[in-house]
Amino acid sequence: MKHSIFQKLAAGIIILSGLSACDDREIVTIDTETTPVLMDLSKSSLVLDPNFPANPALTITWKSAKTTVPVELKYNLEISANKAFTNSKVLASTNQSQTNLSFTFKDLNEAAKSIGLVAYQAQNMYFRVTSLTTSNQLAQVSNITNLMLTPYLASPTYPYSDLFLIGNAAVGNWDNAASNNTLLPLLKTSSANVYTYTGLFKMGTDVGFKIIKVKGSWDAQFGFGSPGNLSTSGGSGNLTVPEEGYYKLTIDTSALSFSLVKIPNPAVTYTTVSLFGTSTLSTDIQLTKSTFDPHSWSASKVTLKEGVFKFRANNSGTVNWGTNSEFFGVGVNGGADIPVSAEWQYDIYFNDISGSYTFIPVK
Repeated sequence: MKHSIFQKLAAGIIILSGLSACDDREIVTIDTETTPVLMDLSKSSLVLDPNFPANPALTITWKSAKTTVPVELKYNLEISANKAFTNSKVLASTNQSQTNLSFTFKDLNEAAKSIGLVAYQAQNMYFRVTSLTTSNQLAQVSNITNLMLTPYLASPTYPYSDLFLIGNAAVGNWDNAASNNTLLPLLKTSSANVYTYTGLFKMGTDVGFKIIKVKGSWDAQFGFGSPGNLSTSGGSGNLTVPEEGYYKLTIDTSALSFSLVKIPNPAVTYTTVSLFGTSTLSTDIQLTKSTFDPHSWSASKVTLKEGVFKFRANNSGTVNWGTNSEFFGVGVNGGADIPVSAEWQYDIYFNDISGSYTFIPVK
């Protein structure tokens, strides 16, 4: 296949230009001489080991595509569960004519899940390479090769970014350890940049809070910049409230803005809150009440089966919260069952004031 690209010759250097005709331009034809050939998979079969997720698993190398005029090429490495490449996925891309890629056990296991391979069964994963110019022209597809792969049970697909409250005004401590389960996630919303949290906030001398992206790290944080505005600086101030009480916090990480709106104190305090449903095998899984805020509940590394569940108070269906939304949402009394699409261990958080919940797959 040939493509004509108008180019202007100046000082002996060919400069790619637009496709419109011009008297002082010549037509230069680029011919794709060969397609990229998938040369080598470092293995022909592979059993992935969940105990060593970071171990090197596979290296893929291919020959460069050739053109009659030197151009920089990029490559997309595609995978599929079948040779027809229906519902294929781009596993990785390279620039600057790089012709090799390497993957860990975890990389390949997550890739296997993305194309529907079944855990603990040997199945073919098919590979091919597509070459393109940097302007996405001259697409050429390599031959297809395959790997007999046995994946393990992969974590559920969780395409969300969480933010966590920290500080003696919001959760009772400034402990930034990754294992600190008292740190609470803000509720995600339909806007990827907007988060909310409803709960108890305290005030006093040197009493404040911040928001972090990763438990165990201060590198990405949101603190006080100016009234109504957040700062991402490591030297940002603490966020505070004018008086102790219950507030709804809303932040926008794109606009770097925040608001704190005081709400009435909750009228009811529950003795217990639990999970109950087919995902719990119809057994109550008890959540732990926060010692800081009696309306905040959580549990770590809870195994949920594929199915549904609700949150319920005092081990009874009289007061229960649910809605048809996996991973996070705002449950209402008597609402729909909460779906769980994959058996896994989850960290679970629930707020009985707002009915908001989050359950995060443990990686």
